[in-house]
Amino acid sequence: MNRRLAYALGWLTCFSSSMLQAQSNRIDQVGEDAPELAAFGSHAVGVQTVQFVTPNSVDVVNTTRGGETAYYDRQLFLEIWYPAVLADDQSPGTVYETLTRDPRIVANLNGRAVRDAAPDANGPYPLLVLSHGYPGNRYLLSHIGENLASKGYVVVSIDHAESTYRDQAPITSTFFHRPLDQRLTIATIATTASQSGNFLNGLVDVERTGVVGFSMGGYGLINNLGAGFNPAAVSSFMAPPNELLQAHASDNPAYREQLDSRIVTGIAIAPWGKQLNFWEPDDLLGIERPMLVVAGDQDEVAGYEDGPRAIWANALNSDRYMLTFKNGSHSVAAPIPAPEELQGNEAAGHYTDANWDGVAMNNILDHFVTAWFDHHLKGKDTLGYFDVVADADQAPADNYWPGFAPGTAAGLVLEHLSAGETLD
Repeated sequence: MNRRLAYALGWLTCFSSSMLQAQSNRIDQVGEDAPELAAFGSHAVGVQTVQFVTPNSVDVVNTTRGGETAYYDRQLFLEIWYPAVLADDQSPGTVYETLTRDPRIVANLNGRAVRDAAPDANGPYPLLVLSHGYPGNRYLLSHIGENLASKGYVVVSIDHAESTYRDQAPITSTFFHRPLDQRLTIATIATTASQSGNFLNGLVDVERTGVVGFSMGGYGLINNLGAGFNPAAVSSFMAPPNELLQAHASDNPAYREQLDSRIVTGIAIAPWGKQLNFWEPDDLLGIERPMLVVAGDQDEVAGYEDGPRAIWANALNSDRYMLTFKNGSHSVAAPIPAPEELQGNEAAGHYTDANWDGVAMNNILDHFVTAWFDHHLKGKDTLGYFDVVADADQAPADNYWPGFAPGTAAGLVLEHLSAGETLD
């Protein structure tokens, strides 16, 4: 693990070591041995927080089994990172104040974005949607937000109501709302971007949308890629009351009509649900868009062989890849490193992996997220980064993983199945 632990000592590409010592909880660290595409791009990064309300939404928490369905105004907060142009008196750097997995503790995260910076007028840029786990918040995957915005993407991260550290409610709300939240966010961004004078106008191309979902975010993404839920799950003891989940079920004729065709592709990180039969193999045949699945093979929450790997193997109509972190757990790759405010607190385990360094995992993920979306959303020739000897530990030095210095992909496995191809 020496190579992985060394990432924690890596200097930021644009900041001096003295600044690093002065500012903790950086979300923009790039280690010395980080793969090629983990480096930040050429754009300055702006950030804004946006709130929107969806009226007359199903109120799962206050709907009782056998009773009338309750409704409410559902409020979501979005953090939006985007390519920006800085004024002469602006310099990179911002502080994100956020609750942690222990909601009694507030953390201050440090990044390089500039609050309310002017958008870069050289767009439009593809849209990326980030969807956190249960619980989580819009900063859990913030390293992707800043990194990909610097490379010419508008990145929108959702605070999923009733699924955050602040307002965590029974998971039945998340079961129902997670696919809807992702689609409603895309629709809201599209509407907002059409308004003259809004900072998103001319900045974002919603027709080129990708989604990154972690854990329950992956659950929502797999559904939005076309895998309706197993009809048997609709009435299971875990499901929302009154068969509300039928809206997202594979045997519902209206389900596929509600999917958003602007989602070109997605990256599902430790997607939850298959291990508890929220999908049967036939349900996964509905995924026809390209997909990257990322997981640890020791995932204690979503499983592995019966979870993320089974999703990947059974999505037979998708051209799909799978990146596995050997000995990785559920908190693989996606979460930012544990905030220092949680030192000595058991909640730090929410962000960490016993065998992998957090910065190392973030760097690896940012590398592959960049290559994946540059190809599928920008048409760049970056799939070569996925053309590898599957097990990096078996890769010879003269045929090592593209973008990785020899030995620095240790512990990774990257596999590919074309549409129609089955796992031997």
